[in-house]
Amino acid sequence: MVNVTPSGPARPPAGPFRPEGPVPLQAEVLLQEELLRRGLPAVRVAVLRERTVSYGVRVSEDAPYLQRARSEGIATAARTGGGTGVLHLENDLLWAVVLPRSDPRVGRDFVRAYDRFGAGLVRALVDEGLEARWAEPPGLAEAYCPLSSQGEVLVVNGRIVGGAAQHVTSTALLHHGAVSVAIDRAAVDRLFGLPAGGPSTRLGGLSELGVVTAPARLAVRTEGALAEALGL
Repeated sequence: MVNVTPSGPARPPAGPFRPEGPVPLQAEVLLQEELLRRGLPAVRVAVLRERTVSYGVRVSEDAPYLQRARSEGIATAARTGGGTGVLHLENDLLWAVVLPRSDPRVGRDFVRAYDRFGAGLVRALVDEGLEARWAEPPGLAEAYCPLSSQGEVLVVNGRIVGGAAQHVTSTALLHHGAVSVAIDRAAVDRLFGLPAGGPSTRLGGLSELGVVTAPARLAVRTEGALAEALGL
């Protein structure tokens, strides 16, 4: 799930990267892209404000699940990385790592380095008393990114709670993803045309897995763990 685009010279950010409170997903995408354009090492974790269906850069605006979401009044937001669609709920975590392409931490294997770039995320969840790891995707439903055959997925206590994608320019790498704090399987089935009791049963959310830490506090802890794991 990699999007490669050319890049112009790095420029300073247009504004602060630590907004107060939860953020809309489209605003978070813009902030992450500003970090990518800046091209300096950075880690960021934010809390999502509202229910949103996001979609990868190669997905058509007329994709059936986007039409269904809009008909239900659900916000949609284009991501700049690869992959397909994802339903995000209020208080989900949105995380990002940015590194210059010349940084040795990027490595030649960056396209498959989910466990390396996401090691801090795993550490933060283990600190919450969970079993967490990056794993091969299930390949059950291509339209729904965490259930597709692309990239890798974050598995917590046997449930898929998130995934990641990349946007790569000539000067920097953005590796970003989301973690479900809650899950609405019925909405996933309805929006993405999946059978009830089918692939979406593989999905999970941190709340139902026993995490009681407030999303804002979890975001701060996760950001710290990501930075520490990468030596930032």
